[in-house]
Amino acid sequence: MDFNGRSGEMEVFAKVVDAGSLSAAARELGLTPSAVSRIIARAEQRLGTRLLLRTTRAITLTTEGEAYLRGARRILADLLEVEEAITDQGVPRGRLRVSAALGHGRQTVVPLLTAFSALYPQVLVDLTLSDEIADIHGGQADVALRFGQLPDSSLSARCIGHTGQVVVASPDYLSRCGAPQVPEDLAQHNCLRFNFRRAAPDWPFRRAGEDFSLKVTGNIECSSGEALAQLARLGAGIARIGTFTVADELKNGQLVALLEDYNPGDREPLHAVFVGGPAMPARVRVFVDFLVEHHQGWPLLSA
Repeated sequence: MDFNGRSGEMEVFAKVVDAGSLSAAARELGLTPSAVSRIIARAEQRLGTRLLLRTTRAITLTTEGEAYLRGARRILADLLEVEEAITDQGVPRGRLRVSAALGHGRQTVVPLLTAFSALYPQVLVDLTLSDEIADIHGGQADVALRFGQLPDSSLSARCIGHTGQVVVASPDYLSRCGAPQVPEDLAQHNCLRFNFRRAAPDWPFRRAGEDFSLKVTGNIECSSGEALAQLARLGAGIARIGTFTVADELKNGQLVALLEDYNPGDREPLHAVFVGGPAMPARVRVFVDFLVEHHQGWPLLSA
């Protein structure tokens, strides 16, 4: 493989960052560490700035390196998509990078992969489960599954389904602290909350057909619904999370649904987000179609 051009430099640079060291990147690329070092140095000389700060233990991106990495990933992804759109002739093949939240991915995406891979054996599914938002334009994912309302962007999206929300606590917590009878009782309880930006600071309720929200407080915040469910199971407090996250715990009694008479019935949408357009690879198209077709089999996730 030729790494002499600018795209080659970008590929080597991205590989060094992903691998965490020059030597690890060299092994994956089939190069020597000195060759990788020369390629990075050549890019830095051409750009007139440092991209990496190297020590014996780790590498660190400079501010310019972070900007270069974002651009490199986007350009490399665009090149790959163009080449595959030309060569695959509509046959789904190649690496498909999928990003999903940790709990949702484990419970609902992973069980679908066997059937998808049987239908499309030439597609290599590269699944990342993380509650961090993947940068699709930056080349971190081809398809990302995202809950909640989507911000305006140039990305394409298809709605997969919706999920409700439920307030839960463990029997142990309720035996120690008592069960709230009305939403206002939550002021006396430790409420476990999400910490990411799109999370509403208040919890919504409905009484006699009128919607209202209450500010809740607690001593633990987390980005993961699955982690909040685990904390609730362990008796740390009361949580309000997606029903699909705690379906099993509600069935087996590890968690108890609270204040259901005041549940506003709000539904949170789930979208598959991707780069659309005529150059969209066949593997992306068939995977999104597969998710839409099979969403009815997902627990407590409805259209």
